[in-house]
Amino acid sequence: MAAVDKPGSAVLVTGGTRGIGAGLARAFLRSGARVLVCGRTEPAELPSAGGRSAVFARADVRDPGQAALAVRRAAEEFGRLDVVVSNAGGSPYAAAATASPRFHAKVIELNLTAPLHVAQAANAVMRHQADGGHGGAGQGGGVIIMVGSVSGSRPSPGTAAYGAAKAGLQHLVTSLAIEWGPAVRVNCVVPGFVATEAVSEQYGDPATVAAVAATVPLRRMATPDDVAQACLFLASPGASYVSGACLAVHGGGEPPAFLSTGVGSS
Repeated sequence: MAAVDKPGSAVLVTGGTRGIGAGLARAFLRSGARVLVCGRTEPAELPSAGGRSAVFARADVRDPGQAALAVRRAAEEFGRLDVVVSNAGGSPYAAAATASPRFHAKVIELNLTAPLHVAQAANAVMRHQADGGHGGAGQGGGVIIMVGSVSGSRPSPGTAAYGAAKAGLQHLVTSLAIEWGPAVRVNCVVPGFVATEAVSEQYGDPATVAAVAATVPLRRMATPDDVAQACLFLASPGASYVSGACLAVHGGGEPPAFLSTGVGSS
């Protein structure tokens, strides 16, 4: 796979201190990029790879001012900004019938509005810098990648607001790609089940984790690096004609429920 670009590309990963975000940061570091991660709390240990570590900026990207500051900090730290990965997101389980309006608003704010804040600030920087080889054309150059979820394309009981926000995120990508091309490419990766260091908190005991993995056609959950490799491709010159796309990273998806009844089997 092609590298992101030449060594030294400048990358910002929101929510890049743990889980998928930390995996993304490590993959970009291995590719030779300079990486800034942002989050609400500085971790005890920053993502590192290849003998180098990410730079940290404290930011709550739900706040548009803090989102813009994180983007500006990355651009000032590295002298330019080639790639932004909006990874910050998530939601605890909450029944839609009893969750508070404030809860729903906060989930949508984190998973849909915040990536838009970050993207607006990134676009303002990218479109006025020379194309860094990531597939922009004309004036400016850069790549914005949103991290979505399969919850945005299938029912999401227990996390209804989250699923709706992720559905909106995929639509947002298609719109921004049209508004901001050709200078800035905008794409989305859509992970399925991902095993992070918090896999037991997300899915339960090892037996439950194994049962979930068995439902995936590739018979395993994704790793953060699986998601990262998709992002590396979308950020690379090899994807120079890819914009407004949502790339599924779900191991083949979820088989339809009727198959469990034996209907259609031979």
